[in-house]
Amino acid sequence: MDDRLRLVQMLSPAFPIGGFAYSQGLEQVMATGQVTADNLEDWVCDVLEFGTPQMDAVIVAQAHAAGDPDQLSDLIRAMASCAEREIELMEQGRAFCALVAGITGETVSVRPYPVAVGLATRGLAVPVEEVLALFLHGAAAQMISAATRFLPMGQTRAQAMLARLSSRIGAIAQRAAVMPLEDISSFTPGADMAAMRHETLEVRIFRT
Repeated sequence: MDDRLRLVQMLSPAFPIGGFAYSQGLEQVMATGQVTADNLEDWVCDVLEFGTPQMDAVIVAQAHAAGDPDQLSDLIRAMASCAEREIELMEQGRAFCALVAGITGETVSVRPYPVAVGLATRGLAVPVEEVLALFLHGAAAQMISAATRFLPMGQTRAQAMLARLSSRIGAIAQRAAVMPLEDISSFTPGADMAAMRHETLEVRIFRT
């Protein structure tokens, strides 16, 4: 029970790593009207299923399973689709590592966020699928929260949307837990291009 509660704490949106400041390019497509409250769920589902969250989950699983943190850090940074993606990986990773170090009193090297999560959860007596499900749930919640602050949709509609994603998140977590590192990939060109265009968006609420 203690380990599960520690996991929930570390992957809770309330854990202060600055996730509220990032939209993963979603702000760009909301600003142009490509994504609205009516099709937001489709966008979030596609990004979760085929984009960086599922790829990040594989990295978490590999780091959790005693993968080489240097190799994993180099790989995920090399696969970053744009500068903002790397900023998000490293800034959230830096904040997460600093918090874990402060809580545990241990020296924690700065790593990209998914690598840092995998390392921090290695010693917890919690199934890796549960770690990945909570990690992916946080990614979905982050996107929906960003949309809630930008689009005309209330908290009830947003929370209902997040609740509907539960089974999909569980399925992605199950796949990521057993996926070999050589099979890692992502294919969301629309989301990647939105993240690239966001770098030059003149009026921005979010950092990515």
